Amino acid sequence: MKLKQLESLLGNLDQFTEPKIDLEQYPTRPHIASRMIYTAANTFGDITSKVVADFGCGCGTLGIASALLDAENVIGIDVDSLSLETALSNAEDLEVNIDLVQCDIHHLEWRGPVVNTVVMNPPFGTRKKGSDLDFLLKALKHIKRVALRDFNATSAEVLCELRFDVPQMYKFHKKKEVDIAVDLWRFTP
Repeated sequence: MKLKQLESLLGNLDQFTEPKIDLEQYPTRPHIASRMIYTAANTFGDITSKVVADFGCGCGTLGIASALLDAENVIGIDVDSLSLETALSNAEDLEVNIDLVQCDIHHLEWRGPVVNTVVMNPPFGTRKKGSDLDFLLKALKHIKRVALRDFNATSAEVLCELRFDVPQMYKFHKKKEVDIAVDLWRFTP
């Protein structure tokens, strides 16, 4: 699938109807989501024929993008039941299969299949200090377990800086849209 086709498909996904600020629910826009997953698939081989977990999957954008790029299995994990309902509807609309699990990331104990790749757009950590790191540490815990078992190493690199466009969604937002500089990280065992 070409990048523009992936972006177009993601552009048709439903997003949060009642976003929850305490969960820092912001949609991962099609432009950034398509490039993240396309790069992971085509530059690094991290998606196609892999088991992919989307931590804090929200409405399913990153997980669905992974499924569209032929992930073997996609598991979306989120604490919010309304987000998971939207993710399920989005997956059904695009006729892709993703497994959805309602779980607080703090209580996630992995007992399922070995996950090759974790994708996520974690909370910014502005409402609940450290929530961004909670997601990262949970992902790294899994990656570290696999890395130590299989490779005895872990590396991290910033692939690029992206502009994450945050639309006016909450009452305290003063501007119609704000671009926030974010880094796209890749951690590898």
